[in-house]
Amino acid sequence: MPDTTTTGPGTTGPGTTGPALLELDGISKSFGRVVVANNLSLRVGEADMIGIVGPNGAGKTSLFSLISGDLEPDAGQIRLGGTVITRQGAAARCRLGVGRTYQVPRPFGAMTVFENVLVAVQQGAGLRRRASYQRAAAILARAGLAAEANSPAERLGLLARKRLELARALATGPRLLLLDEVAGGLTDPEVAQLVEIVSAIRADGIAIIWIEHVVRALTGSVQRLLCLAGGTFVGDGSPAEVLAQPAVREVFLGTEVTTSLAGPATTTASDGGQPEGQGE
Repeated sequence: MPDTTTTGPGTTGPGTTGPALLELDGISKSFGRVVVANNLSLRVGEADMIGIVGPNGAGKTSLFSLISGDLEPDAGQIRLGGTVITRQGAAARCRLGVGRTYQVPRPFGAMTVFENVLVAVQQGAGLRRRASYQRAAAILARAGLAAEANSPAERLGLLARKRLELARALATGPRLLLLDEVAGGLTDPEVAQLVEIVSAIRADGIAIIWIEHVVRALTGSVQRLLCLAGGTFVGDGSPAEVLAQPAVREVFLGTEVTTSLAGPATTTASDGGQPEGQGE
C-alpha cells in the first residue's frame, strides 16, 4: 500500500511507493545569514519521479548539491538505500548511484561527444574496455546523439549540449538522477522531446528529481511536485494541487504558470549562471 503519511511538506507524498531510496532528515545549510536549506525532510522511493519548482534563490540547486555531495549540510542526515552518506563526497555518492546534471552544461569541449560519455561510463560506472564502449554507444543513441558521436562537444548547439549533459549523468549508472534545469532555453518541440527521453529513463526504474522553471515540462510527467522557497518546502502534492495553492502562487510573485505541456511557454526567470552552492 502506498506510503502517504506526512509530517509536514516534503516528508513524503503522493506517488511515493515501496522502500525509500533517498531520505533527507532535518537537513539544514546556510552561508552566513543566507539559509538555503531549513530543516528539510524528504523521502524518495524507488523509481519515483518528483519535480521541484520555486523562485530564484529558493535553494533548489543547493538542495541538489547537498544530495550529490558537492555541499555538506550543517545539520541533519542523508541516507541512500538505507546507508548514511551524509559525510561522503560527490565521487563516492556517484559510485553509489547518485547522478546529476548542472544548469549550465560543461562538457569537455575539445573531446568528442562519444569521448565525453565514455569518460562518465568509465569513471562513474566503472566499466572498462569493450563494455564501456558498448554502454557509451547505447546511451548516446538513447539521448538522440548517435549522429553527433564524433563531433567535438564545443560545436554542439544548446539542445545537443543539454542532451549530452543528460547522457553524461546517465552514463554513471545512477539509481537516482538529479536534473537541474535541463529544459531551460529550449523551444516547445525540444522540451517535448526532452520529456520523452526523461520519461523513458524513469520507466527503466531510475528515480528522478527534476528542478525546472519550464513548469509545463514537469506537469505532464512527474507524479509529485514540490515548491521550495527560502530553503523550505511550501507545497507538496500533485502538480495541479501544488500550482493551485495560494502559498505557491505567492512565491512565484504572481507569475502565471501553465499546467499543460502544450500550453504557452510561461515561466519564471532562469537561475542560470549562479555559481554552484551560492544561495540557489
